[in-house]
Amino acid sequence: MPHHPPRPVAAAMSELPRRAVRRTARLAALPLGYAGRTALGLGKRIGGAPAETVLSEVQQRTAEQLFRTLGELKGGAMKFGQAMSVFEAALPEELAGPYREQLTKLQDSAPPMPTMTVREILTRELGADWKQHLVELDPVPAAAASIGQVHRGTWSDGRAVAVKVQYPGSAEALTSDLRQLSRVARGLGPLVPGLDVKALITEVQARAVEELDYQLEAQAQRAFAAEFRDDPRVVVPDVVADAGTVLVTEWMDSEASLAQVIREGSQEQRDHFGELFLRFMFDAPRRTGLLHADPHPGNFRVVPDPDGQGPGRLGVLDYGAVARLPEGGLPASMGELIRLMLQEDYSELVATLRREGFIRDKIRLEPELLRTYLAPFTEPASQPEFHFSRSWMQEQFKRASDPRSEAYAVALRLNLPPSYMLIHRTFAGGIGVLSQLEATVPFRRILEESLPGFDA
Repeated sequence: MPHHPPRPVAAAMSELPRRAVRRTARLAALPLGYAGRTALGLGKRIGGAPAETVLSEVQQRTAEQLFRTLGELKGGAMKFGQAMSVFEAALPEELAGPYREQLTKLQDSAPPMPTMTVREILTRELGADWKQHLVELDPVPAAAASIGQVHRGTWSDGRAVAVKVQYPGSAEALTSDLRQLSRVARGLGPLVPGLDVKALITEVQARAVEELDYQLEAQAQRAFAAEFRDDPRVVVPDVVADAGTVLVTEWMDSEASLAQVIREGSQEQRDHFGELFLRFMFDAPRRTGLLHADPHPGNFRVVPDPDGQGPGRLGVLDYGAVARLPEGGLPASMGELIRLMLQEDYSELVATLRREGFIRDKIRLEPELLRTYLAPFTEPASQPEFHFSRSWMQEQFKRASDPRSEAYAVALRLNLPPSYMLIHRTFAGGIGVLSQLEATVPFRRILEESLPGFDA
């Protein structure tokens, strides 16, 4: 007897072709909407309105449309929006203001799917007797993200659990969205000035298939949970069950996300959680051989200390984007390169960059030019503590993206080897989060403790 999916899921799947057309149309309309608002702004300028007022209005309406659309569509659209949100600190302040609220909203929330659909998916994936294992399920989602949403529940052994359920048609939506965003990337560029939108879309596309595989995610989360089980600073919930498009993990009580600390945290909280976040970024690859490659602030939570007395621990969620590191950790050459920069041994640095594939065989690069380009990037590791800020991030971003600068000319002659691409994107995103936090952290000490090749 053939098995038919329950009606709500079947209905959702049959609706996919029509929804795909509507999604494509909405994504294609984003750059057109921006162009239309720009033309309207020009009309207002001709009518005598101040340039600053017109620019702010165009940016505000653009930000609202862009991130509302990306959030509502979920799938690849929202995943792309969340990836952009990590780099918000790099935007010039006059551009970042109108975007900031919409970007940080996207880090924490998304519209939910119907409860009936959730229950039908649980029946399909966990079996008709799923209620014998999951004895309670809150119908209101506790969180909603790009390809799934999370409900709180109770497992049969009494444990509070988080039940992550993948949206029907997520695979189709993810690939379709990213394909369409890639087509309109040139038009999206002006919406977020200075960001290489096309490169970001390519990176998100590369990780998309893995994030749809909840069993692969469960495998990674189990590895992190085992390693950090008794850690005094980091909390990783263990996996309870996984099947197809459902992942059940232990529930983690938290007070806020890093996105909320960014919006309203005290300086003490910013510094404390900034340090824990940075330590996790460098320490986890050393301890697990895995890189948590999705650093957007919604994945990191403020967890109370067991005695309730300290500033809190860092809870880490979402192991869908995890890289298996071939050397069993971050490459030793990464620490070696930073050490050579700090020692200002630029001749040796050029040789090492060439050996690692950052400088191709036929490219010639003067050490002095390399010094000019890299000096600001070594600044965080050149002192006992470093204060990351939006203004610092904006300055680095401006230097590297200004076609008139020497730094830009050097950047064009450097090559990023494939093995470093995800590492580079992850740590650039992590620096973006620290800059949003405006955190002061012991960057150099953390490198000495956790980065292979640095303290040689």
